[in-house]
Amino acid sequence: MNKQKMFNIGFLLVSLIIIIVLLLAPKETTPRLPHNKEHIKFYSMKKKYAEKYCSECHKKLSKKHPPKFRCLLCHKKENNK
Repeated sequence: MNKQKMFNIGFLLVSLIIIIVLLLAPKETTPRLPHNKEHIKFYSMKKKYAEKYCSECHKKLSKKHPPKFRCLLCHKKENNK
């Protein structure tokens, strides 16, 4: 086989592997930022600014929890609100 054909086959195999891995990835399980009276004010703020207020109420986090200064990286705002 020529080099171009081998490259195309390799590209297709890598693409197929990537698609399979993405399809088998677990669903997102991190709770979203609640859309309630305590959290509604944060929906209009930029992420970095809003995250400064999280520790006022959410003081204790487990030892496995990621850094507390990046709350909205995982706890995203609800899309439909």
